[in-house]
Amino acid sequence: QVQLREFGGGLVQAGGSLRLSCAASGRPFSSYAMGWFRQAPGKEREFVSTIDWSGGITYYGDSVKGRFTISRDNAKNMVYLQMNTLKLEDTAVYYCAGALFGRAVLNRAEYVYWGQGTQVTVSS
Repeated sequence: QVQLREFGGGLVQAGGSLRLSCAASGRPFSSYAMGWFRQAPGKEREFVSTIDWSGGITYYGDSVKGRFTISRDNAKNMVYLQMNTLKLEDTAVYYCAGALFGRAVLNRAEYVYWGQGTQVTVSS
C-alpha cells in the first residue's frame, strides 16, 4: 500500500510561481511512475504531468507545457511540480498519483494511488 501526501498549495497572483511537493510512503518509491492531476470546480479531473520511475521520461498536458516541470527525488521519496507563469485557469485542486508500474502514463485509470489533494488558487 502507498500513502501520498501533497503540500505546497496556496494563493498566488497570476504570473507567479508555486512548487507542489508530494511525499510517498509504503512501496519502494523507485518502482512506480508518478503523476499530477488537477480538478477545477465543475470539471473533470485533468492530466497535468507524469514522470517515470527513473525521472528520465516526462510528459505534460498541453495546457501546462512549457510552464510546469515535474521532477522526483527517489532518495527522498518525493515528487515535485514546479509551476511557473501561473494563469487564472490553473486554479484547481492538485492531486499527486502513483501508477502500478514504472513507465510514465497519461491515463488517469492507470493510477492506483492518490493523495488527498492540495488547493492552488491563482488570483488576478
